[in-house]
Amino acid sequence: MRKPSLLLWLAALLPVALLLTGCGGSGSNEPAGLSAAATDAANSDQAGTDSTLVTLTAGEATHDWPRWRGPTSDGISRETNWRDNWNDQPPKVLWEAELGKGYSSFAVSDGRVYTMGHNDGRETVWCFDAATGKVLWSHSYPGHLNDNLHTGGPAATPNVDGDRVYTLGKEGQLHCLDRRDGKVLWQHNLTKLLGVEVPEWGFACSPLVVGEKLVLDAGRIVAFNKDNGQIIWQTERHRAGYGSPVAFNHAGTPLVAVFNNDALLVLRLADGSLVARQNWTTDFVTTAATPIVDGDRIFISSGYRTGCAMYQLADGKLRQLYRNRDMCNHMNNCVLWQGHLYGFDGNSHNARNVRLVCLDAATGKEQWAHRGLGCGSLMLADGKLLILSDDGVLVLAAATPDGYQELARAKVLDATCWTVPVLAQGRIYCRNDQGQMVCVDVSK
Repeated sequence: MRKPSLLLWLAALLPVALLLTGCGGSGSNEPAGLSAAATDAANSDQAGTDSTLVTLTAGEATHDWPRWRGPTSDGISRETNWRDNWNDQPPKVLWEAELGKGYSSFAVSDGRVYTMGHNDGRETVWCFDAATGKVLWSHSYPGHLNDNLHTGGPAATPNVDGDRVYTLGKEGQLHCLDRRDGKVLWQHNLTKLLGVEVPEWGFACSPLVVGEKLVLDAGRIVAFNKDNGQIIWQTERHRAGYGSPVAFNHAGTPLVAVFNNDALLVLRLADGSLVARQNWTTDFVTTAATPIVDGDRIFISSGYRTGCAMYQLADGKLRQLYRNRDMCNHMNNCVLWQGHLYGFDGNSHNARNVRLVCLDAATGKEQWAHRGLGCGSLMLADGKLLILSDDGVLVLAAATPDGYQELARAKVLDATCWTVPVLAQGRIYCRNDQGQMVCVDVSK
């Protein structure tokens, strides 16, 4: 009977699809992990030094959320011009949309919102006006729902880079689209191109753009030229995970960390060569979270009581600092803030026992736990946890190790909500598995 309960988890892996995030600094007021963001920003023509890259990325963070886990790839928004007094003035829904089934989160860039859904045998990439919800364009293509033990539909989050949008469908349909009108610039079927099979729950990796490269976990780790889709490098085959790669710099070398269903891998971004590997397996082959990189430390977590671990990268090896079962991310990522990890511990098929947990990132020691939000998801903004419960309640809570402190809540959706919400430009974007999307106004 374990297998039937197994898939309730992963559709929400959202690359987005979803939440093991972080790059927050241990003990500082500003999250660390900007080295990863700086590497991502290397595609800017203005980029000259690492410090310049960090400055550019930090500036972008207050405006847009162009990819999975935001501009600094840590699930943290630097936006401060938004309301948190919901108890006095409940947030209002500005607009709604029907996306089709799925778990894809949102990319917000230059006044537009991008996401994905499935309806009647076709997947669709949507582009909306962020303020009004007007459909500016959509691009559809054939695709199977893949609804075994969950609702099904796409789980990866679009990546907006310059004038292009990169998306990955459930069966490996990789598209590079013109962000202005949705025109296809290039595309691939990854199963045919790479000689890989569709994972049991479908592909869910959100595309990562780093400089000239587009990096994916698709049964191989592969780097494409983002401009023309040509393969730059690829690894040997492995069992694809359902999370997404994260880029970072270590000892002056650009690297990428990938958490698949076989291992945590650290690769050189330049050529895909292996730097370090730590074997890791999860029951039902359900590794779904994105690694959290904090300096030379890498945090990973997976469900089914497998647990979490923190590793230190040094001399081409991953040294385990701790491992425990106090944080088992089934689908959605943690966020790392001021030396503490906040995330959901437990599995979606036993949602009433899922806990929101705070861990000391240095020791792995549990600081507090709170039940009642189901198998939800979260991001962080202005020192507050922005949580979407699995039954559609937006919750604000203080990001503090001193105990669960709820600040406000508002019901915004029905049905199952496994997709991480996104705050950008004073608006919060949320969706459920059936494809109902809401844009909630929290502007000052």
